[in-house]
Order: sequence, then structure tokens, then C-alpha cells
Amino acid sequence: RNYYGGNWASFSFSGLLSWLKEYQENNDIVIDSSLWQEQILENEEAIALSRKDKTIQHVEVFCYASQDLHEYVEEAGALKKNHACVTPVNSSKAADSACLPTEDESLSTESCEVPAEQTPSSDPESTLEINDAEATGEKENHSDDKTSEEKTNENVPTAEDTAEQPKKNRITYSQIVKEGRRFNIDLVSKVPCSRADVFNSKQLTMVEKRMLMKFLTFCMEYEEHPDEYKAYEDITFSEYLKTQKLTPNLQYFVLHSIAMTSETTSSTIDGLKATKNFLHCLGRYGNTPFLFPLYGQGELPQCFCRMCAVFGGIYCLRHSVQCLVVDKESRKCKAIIDQFGQRIISKHFLVEDSYFSENTCSRVQYRQISRAVLITDRSVLKSDSDQQISILIVPAEEPGSFSVRVIELCSSTMTCMKGTYLVHLTCTSSKTAREDLEAVVEKLFTPYTETGIENEEVEKPRILWALYFNMRDSSDINRNCYNDLPSNVYVCSGPDGGLGNDNAVKQAETIFQSICPNEDFCPPPPNPEDIVLDGDSSQPESSESSAILEAKSETPAESTTLGNPEETSE
Repeated sequence: RNYYGGNWASFSFSGLLSWLKEYQENNDIVIDSSLWQEQILENEEAIALSRKDKTIQHVEVFCYASQDLHEYVEEAGALKKNHACVTPVNSSKAADSACLPTEDESLSTESCEVPAEQTPSSDPESTLEINDAEATGEKENHSDDKTSEEKTNENVPTAEDTAEQPKKNRITYSQIVKEGRRFNIDLVSKVPCSRADVFNSKQLTMVEKRMLMKFLTFCMEYEEHPDEYKAYEDITFSEYLKTQKLTPNLQYFVLHSIAMTSETTSSTIDGLKATKNFLHCLGRYGNTPFLFPLYGQGELPQCFCRMCAVFGGIYCLRHSVQCLVVDKESRKCKAIIDQFGQRIISKHFLVEDSYFSENTCSRVQYRQISRAVLITDRSVLKSDSDQQISILIVPAEEPGSFSVRVIELCSSTMTCMKGTYLVHLTCTSSKTAREDLEAVVEKLFTPYTETGIENEEVEKPRILWALYFNMRDSSDINRNCYNDLPSNVYVCSGPDGGLGNDNAVKQAETIFQSICPNEDFCPPPPNPEDIVLDGDSSQPESSESSAILEAKSETPAESTTLGNPEETSE
């Protein structure tokens, strides 16, 4: 792959189009295995790695925004490259049907597989990195005496030298492409930023709020009272809530608004842990337990990659591994062989699940996640402010289906251009992503049409562009399910369907403790002023020592002074 993070990655709009173009082509990758087979000795054997990523399936793309097919539009600020062209859905058809297009209008086929080495665009630097000059420091300034329709029109960028003034609220596909670097579209959707405090909800009576407070107090210290939940460990959390003298309204709030766990699969312990975690995070950074990274979820793997590099980590970009070399006697991985046939000795090897071949994963049973990414022209939530992040849990309506999580991002998150919203829908798969999510999309949104632009009575947000796909969930796979896996090979999973990153952090800590049992996991980074590099002779040794002693000899009075916001400086 030519981009950070695998399925955790974020793409600009043009980068995502390039990713989709390579997906649709789905070329077979021919590998010359003679380069690495010659490196295998008699007392060794090789475990070949896969070069084709099979974690993404059933990709379907729909474009509702109008576009002049003869008009070539280039992304503002991007280097010149070949753009992936996506033909928009016929607007008149969408207007007649007033719903999502039929199967023959889909812009890609189903049940395809993504080639891992060809998914990114040919110029990842121009598509994946953030355009700091354009994005940093921008502020969302809106006038309170204007309607939301006027605000949207104000924020929509228009093409230069146009012959006529664009229609009200008219957003074209060309505008989306031109402003593509303002989009940071995550393949995985996690961690919303803001939502209403459940205790301020008018849907709860005072009696219900007291009942809820009593139950949440128990959840904060449930581990100290095992007798109150031990008998219910074998049932689901939703069934457990029915035994706690909670009204149906409260059960719904706890399950979908606080614990945010599955109604059918989450156990009692899972629900209690999720509720405690939610309450434990309240008040850390305001009245919300959530944080959302600017520029999208894909910034997190890049952040950790750069931190590792700062502290001496070495990266070989555009450098793939062909196979693992296993010692027949010890059954441990002793080396790897790269794409050039070069052998690299290693004591430990960490690999993401998608790199394993079919032979290694023949006994693994994977779950799937259904995902949809929408670009819309307005917010689902009616509010005075058009700059907010919203989360909505849509409960399952039919047996065998799953609840759908909807996260809506505004332009102030630096994930979409002004005048638009980026909407992520996620659920556990039971069918293809479109089949799982289409009903929820039709309830909340309507396709964008030219005839509907002047219609002021349209209440639903309009879809400008939509993407559906299924993603593999390998988060709960036991390493014993893989065939003949050496003990010093550690497997990292891709994204799971959960709201937060708890599973990824727990997995990282487990692997770290296995490799470095006597080290602290993810300690806080030191103050840059306290770092002393080995062999640094730029300053006298005495000055370095005095600086360290001075940093350690902070008095309580100094601490109080530093904590005074009026006397601190940024």
C-alpha cells in the first residue's frame, strides 16, 4: 500500500476516487516468486504473504450531483495526475423514482476484491496529505439572522469565471472534485464529538431521571457488587436491563444513548463495562465523553507513525514483504524477504490480518461490517448552528438485522468542504452494505435533483454522492485459528464495528507486553526541553545537568503559578 493505516486510512475526494478506480479494475497481481524462493535454505520454510487485499467487498458508488460530462475539473492545489472519473446517476431518473437508483444504475459491480498494491492513487502525497495552507486556521463565520438555506449557499465555493450566477443551494459534482482536498473521508467511522446530555432530555420524567441516576451510580462501581449481576452474566445486556426496574424508555436510553452496545449480541458484562466507560469519560474535555480528530480518523495512525519516527523508528516506504522465513526446528520466524529478494533478519514480526494468504486463513471465520459514506447538502439535526457533529443510533426493525450508527460531520472538522456534510453509516453486516443500510438512508435523506433545488419544502438533507462497501472485521479472531503461525508472529486486526478504539488499544498493549514485558506501555512523551540526546555536544555537560535539575526542582508555589490561566502563555 502507498498510504498510511490500511483500512484506518482517510482519503481526499480525489484520493478516494483513485482508490475506487483501482478497485473496479481489480487487476490480478502477478508475482515472481523465484526472487524469494532462492533465499530459502534447507532447514527453512516460507510462509508467503498475500499481495491482494480481500477485506473490502460489494463496493457501490452513486453520484447525484449534476456535472457537465465534457468539463474537465482539476482538484485545487493538487499535483497533476490522472483523475478517476465517476459518471453521475441520471438526475431525471433519480427525480422520478425519488429513491436510491436501481441495481443497473450502480457505478460498480458487487463481490469484487481490492488489490492491496493498487488501491492508492499514483501520487499519494498529493491526495493523502493535508493542504495546511488551505485548511489550517479557517473559521466558520455565520450570521445569526440568516436562514440555514442562506448559510449553505454562502459557504459553497463557486467556479471562477462562470457565465451565470449558480442557483440557490446548487452544489455540483465539479465543485466537489475541485474542493476535493477539503475532504478527509475515513474508511472506518468512530468516535463522535458532541451530543445532547441525556439528563437534560425532555423525554425523561423526573422519576425516570432519579431511577436512571441510581442505576448509573451502580454501573460506576458494579465490580464491587458482583452479587447484583453475577446471575445475569449469561444473558444479553438488553435482557438484563429489563430486570432492573427500568421503564422501557430508560432501557432504550441506556442501551442506545449511553452504553451504545448491540441489543442482540452484547452480554451483561459488556454493557456494564461500556456504561462505566462512558460515565468515566464525562467531563474530561467538556460535557461530552467523546473526542474527534480534526481531518478524520486517518490522522491517528499517522500521528503514531510520526511519534515513532521522532524516537528512532525506521520506515521503509513503498517496500513490501514477500514472505516470512521460518526455522523448521524452532518453528519461529527468523527473517523476512522483501520485494527485491533481500533477506532481513528479525526477532519479531507484526502483521495485519489482511496480509495473510488464503492458506494461512483457511480456518478463519470472519464477520463483516456494512459501511456507507454520504456527502449531503444539509444537516439531519435541525439546530441554530450548522457547525456540529451529530450521532444517531437507529435500532433494528427486523429480526436478524442490526442497529445502524449514523455519524454526521460538519466542515469545521476539516473532513468536508463548506456547505456540505459528511455522513458515515455503520452496522454489522447481514447482507451487502447497500441492502443493510439503504432503508435507513431512504428514511433520513433524499437524492439530490435539479428539480428539487428550488423546492423550499424539502425537509430531508439531499445526497450529493454516496459510497457503499463491506469491510472485514477481524477483531475477534483468535491467533490459534491461523494455520501454522510461528509464536513470534503477532497479528493486528483491522477496524472493528465499535464506536471507539478500545479494542485496538487493548490489542496493541497485549502485543507490546508480549514483546517488551518489562517496559511501560505508551508512556507520556517527555517534555522536549528535557530530552538529552546521546552524543550531543552542542551544549556543555554542566548546562545540560543544571537544566535537568532545574526542571525537577519545581516548587509547589511554581506549580500553582503555572496552573493559573491568567499568567500562562501559549
